[in-house]
Amino acid sequence: MKLTDNEKRDVIKSIEEGKDLPERFRYLLFQNAQKVEISWEDKTSELTNVCLPFQIIEHIDEPREEKEVKAQKSFDFAKGQKLQGWTNKLIWGDNKFIVSSILKGPMRKIIQENGGVKLIYIDPPFSVGMNYTIPVSIGSDGNKYDKKPSIIENFAYRNMWGKEGNSFLQMLFERIALMRNLLRDDGVLVMRIDHHWGHYAKAMLDEVFGKEHFRNEIFINRTKKNTQKNTRQMMLTTSIESLFVYSKTDEFEYLDTSYKLEEVREGYWRAADDSAGDRNPPERTLNGKVYYPPKGNHFQFSQENLEKKHAEGKIRVNKNGRIQYYVEPSAEGQLDTNWTDIPGYSFSTKYPTENHEKLIERVIKAYSEEEDIVCDFFNGSGTTAAVAEKLNRKWIASDIGKFSIHTTRKRLINIQRDLKEKEFNWRAFEILNIGKYQKQHYLDDGIYERDEGKFLARQRGEKLFEDTILEAYGGISVENFKTIHGRKNDSFISIGPINFSVNREYVNEVITECLDNKISNIDILGFGYEMGLFPKISDEASEKGLSLKYKQIPNDIFNEDAVKNNSINFFDISYVGVNPQFKKNNLTIELTDFKTFHNFDVHQANSNSKKSLNLHVENGQIFETRKDKEGNLNKILITKSFVDWIDYWAVDFDYQKRKEIIYIEKDDGSFDEQWTGQYIFENQWQSYRTKDQELELVTPPIEVITNERIVAIRVVDIFGIDTLKVVKVTK
Repeated sequence: MKLTDNEKRDVIKSIEEGKDLPERFRYLLFQNAQKVEISWEDKTSELTNVCLPFQIIEHIDEPREEKEVKAQKSFDFAKGQKLQGWTNKLIWGDNKFIVSSILKGPMRKIIQENGGVKLIYIDPPFSVGMNYTIPVSIGSDGNKYDKKPSIIENFAYRNMWGKEGNSFLQMLFERIALMRNLLRDDGVLVMRIDHHWGHYAKAMLDEVFGKEHFRNEIFINRTKKNTQKNTRQMMLTTSIESLFVYSKTDEFEYLDTSYKLEEVREGYWRAADDSAGDRNPPERTLNGKVYYPPKGNHFQFSQENLEKKHAEGKIRVNKNGRIQYYVEPSAEGQLDTNWTDIPGYSFSTKYPTENHEKLIERVIKAYSEEEDIVCDFFNGSGTTAAVAEKLNRKWIASDIGKFSIHTTRKRLINIQRDLKEKEFNWRAFEILNIGKYQKQHYLDDGIYERDEGKFLARQRGEKLFEDTILEAYGGISVENFKTIHGRKNDSFISIGPINFSVNREYVNEVITECLDNKISNIDILGFGYEMGLFPKISDEASEKGLSLKYKQIPNDIFNEDAVKNNSINFFDISYVGVNPQFKKNNLTIELTDFKTFHNFDVHQANSNSKKSLNLHVENGQIFETRKDKEGNLNKILITKSFVDWIDYWAVDFDYQKRKEIIYIEKDDGSFDEQWTGQYIFENQWQSYRTKDQELELVTPPIEVITNERIVAIRVVDIFGIDTLKVVKVTK
């Protein structure tokens, strides 16, 4: 580095005055800055370095039994077996904080002990015009409506187009840089992107990984194309997307290339009733049907060869009556980067951008081996996790949408059941929560800690955060209270702890302060609530003349625009009614009621018909609103029973047997184990809606030897919002 005296003085002066250095010094001071880079407004290369604790909220291990669940055996080992050791992980939260917390926290050691992350596949929401609504079934008639993503989903990932894509590129840049650090030395990242953003993404990936670590661009030429015609011109919409493949280092090799050219191609042998066929070529028979090749066809299979390939499973007749056959691998085994046999989007789980499993299977087989860890931090419908489980890979998947987590949970349970039925092994998986702790980093995301003293910065941040919550709730701040922070009309407001769930101790402090100050109405706002807190403590407060209401602070609170636009909705806590019944030593749980008290008008929806409709949720009921021919607005009740609200419910027959432990980083970089005061929900039985089955409302009997048992019931509603109820049952 050679600087003139004047240049040295300019650098020193800029630093002393706290100013940014002129751009020319970037190239004078840093030799690596000579590489080609992509730039956008508000670009920053600083990455979050937070380390948040992961909270295990559910453990799922195909425990469901159609018959009795025995006291000492939660599921039958006769068919299949749970693989010991690694437990797969499905994480709810912003992947920026998730990946950072894995990198800096104790989970990284667990990952390294299991071989490290070999493959990261991501499919970020890249299309500006893409429709990310999700069909949900509402009501006993099975009508389907489109659920739009929550405000927080839009804010974090999906519609970040306020600055013409700058925010989208920044979102990707900081996350991919973190993901690169998570890969092991021979690890690979594969990103799917389309023609709108592929050229920008390629330049950005070159910058993060280094151009020398670019390995391939694979073209996905989907088999279905659409055309749109108007009076002026014919519009052809492309179905070609790209997979960009990057390795972390030079320690890279292709794996399992032998299968790659075994792509399905269609022959042109047609059934005998095909009037377009040419009857001159010799006929062929398959499964008792006569087939002829059309004119100009050159695939002249002999009858013997045709039958042989069909017996080997290399030939089949598709639904259109066309014979399909597999192309044999070439001797060289070279990878064809133009994949023309990938079907369109799957939609098997009704997710708008659900990839076909065939695409993910090919990627996983190409860049990982059995027992490797595969990650997908834009989980969506859970296709990567599903295929990884089938291919005996370990996996980590995450998404910021609760609906995504719930959809994946059901999908993986089905796979566990299927593997068990086929007597194959499977792995347990756990659902982890990081979203509950992200509120800490509304205050401090670990990037700018050096700017101020940490304690003073956090104090200012907490006050700002409380003011933001009060603004969103429509309240005003009050002073000189310990647990009371604001007031709204005749009710006072208490904002629960920022770092932990609202527990009985905190509520008792609120009750005491209210009674001492002759306050008769209080609303407690919290991000989460201690299990089993309701309704007993509310009844106790009511007996003392205090009306106590609990409100859930939504994750949308982190969106400044949503706060300013008064579009934040605070939900009341849902109610779950159950009826435990003992017959001798056998316990069954019946689901008898479910009430949710949402009052919001944000789930605008479209039915499957062409008419545009709206949904309105009011006092635990869903109404469909539509205009009649005279223009009058009519409300039609959709939810006619509590069952119409429920998509899924599960039972832990022995709750409180496994404490929930989180790991808190200390100043010296080590970790302390802390019990959160809560327990892990062990999913021992579940029932959920599918297109082929109704919701069961009574569990099979479980044998209980003790006289008392703590049981937990988890209910997930049709919008993906979950509620946990804990009950004590006695014989």
